[in-house]
Amino acid sequence: MASSTSGHCLFLAALLLLSSAAYGQQLSTSFYATSCPSFESTVRSVVSSAIGSDPRMGASLLRLFFHDCFVQGCDASILLDDVGTFVGEKTALPNANSVRGYDVINNIKAAVEASCPGIVSCADIVALAARDGTVLLGGPTWNVSLGRRDSTTASKDEANRDLPSPAANLSALITAFGNKGLSAQDMTALSGAHTVGFTQCRVYRGRIYNDTNINQPFAKLRQSNCPATPGVNDTVLAPLDLQTELAFDNAYYGDLLKSKGLLHSDQELYNGGSQDTLVKKYSSNSAAFFADFVTAMIKMGNINPLTGTSGQIRANCAVVNN
Repeated sequence: MASSTSGHCLFLAALLLLSSAAYGQQLSTSFYATSCPSFESTVRSVVSSAIGSDPRMGASLLRLFFHDCFVQGCDASILLDDVGTFVGEKTALPNANSVRGYDVINNIKAAVEASCPGIVSCADIVALAARDGTVLLGGPTWNVSLGRRDSTTASKDEANRDLPSPAANLSALITAFGNKGLSAQDMTALSGAHTVGFTQCRVYRGRIYNDTNINQPFAKLRQSNCPATPGVNDTVLAPLDLQTELAFDNAYYGDLLKSKGLLHSDQELYNGGSQDTLVKKYSSNSAAFFADFVTAMIKMGNINPLTGTSGQIRANCAVVNN
């Protein structure tokens, strides 16, 4: 009987140990509360300064987080430079001409390292900067779960394959997001991030010249600065949201109702398909959009994070530690 009791106690102890270890692997909103209590205020300060100098940066930091999480999970792999034989993701087609904000992340990392050396991951910096960029442009806030670690690998091939194309149809978009554990509703809410930011002529040229489900005066407006000839004015910028280009609100959905989505993939959300009702709801109910956006951002931030002893805490976000 004593032997049985002893075995039972050992079994319970093992379960508790495993439970404790599993809990330690999870993300937590208080992860740095003791080890780096100034982390969140430092991020907010640097992001605020960056947006003050360049109002587009809030949207860029949000996009950076999205492009990170969709490739290998939220692990800061997008920040890694091509060094020697190492190939990063920065030159992948979806990233090369549209992702920016690396310098802001580096500035945050330097500031955090000055007060909490070797503690905070680049992946967590990217996640928190995306939240703060959203808030500083007038969008919703949320508690960001932290504790991610940084990848020692990157995948240019995965970036080229998994990041949704601006020319994608609705079915392809739903599949791309579904492959990352995100629903069609999550996808439609996350697309609302296009209520801020700009994109280049090379990205929206096909939409304004080839699509039939586009408001013609709007198409003409964009064609005035974006010629049909590839290679001409490729880098000319246009706002993704015609109405309030630098304010995080629900105006983007109103654009879609008027067939004024700048990207083909944007207008696919309101084109006689399964997301039409949701687009209408978001266009008239800002609170509903904000709530669903927050839910989707939290879900996206939980895509395959490295935790515990996986990965590393990079000293320099652009290169793997020696």
